[in-house]
Amino acid sequence: MTDQHHANDYGTLRDGLDSAKSAVSDAVDTTREKTREFAQQTVHAAEANPLAVVAGGLALGALVGAVVPRSQKERDLLAPVGKRLGATAVAAVAAARESGKSEFQNIGLTKGAAKDQVKTLLQNVAGAAATAGKAAASAGKKELHHADDQAGTETSAT
Repeated sequence: MTDQHHANDYGTLRDGLDSAKSAVSDAVDTTREKTREFAQQTVHAAEANPLAVVAGGLALGALVGAVVPRSQKERDLLAPVGKRLGATAVAAVAAARESGKSEFQNIGLTKGAAKDQVKTLLQNVAGAAATAGKAAASAGKKELHHADDQAGTETSAT
């Protein structure tokens, strides 16, 4: 091989390297721009619907938690926390139930009073339905008498 041949190989290699550098630079610029656009879209979506972001985060956390196995160290550290959280939740539910009962009693709404109120309401509804039925029957009878009277008048006129 001659020096001229080496120079041509070197030139071709240099051109290929320049092309690769240019392609990598373009790819980096495109990736940077797409990442910036994606980040802006994500910010706009989060501002428009923050609850969806929270729900998505919870779902992703649950998925990761389900897929990634726990180590013995994590179990040892987190077991007491889980037990305390469970006990706290049970206590909170019991306190809410007692507070609700107390508030209902304060306003006079006990189980017996509620039954009495429902019974009275049903009696009133039944009474209203009966009265409406009687009024409809009476109106129907009047209409029949009126129709009979008109029919009798027409018969005697002919």
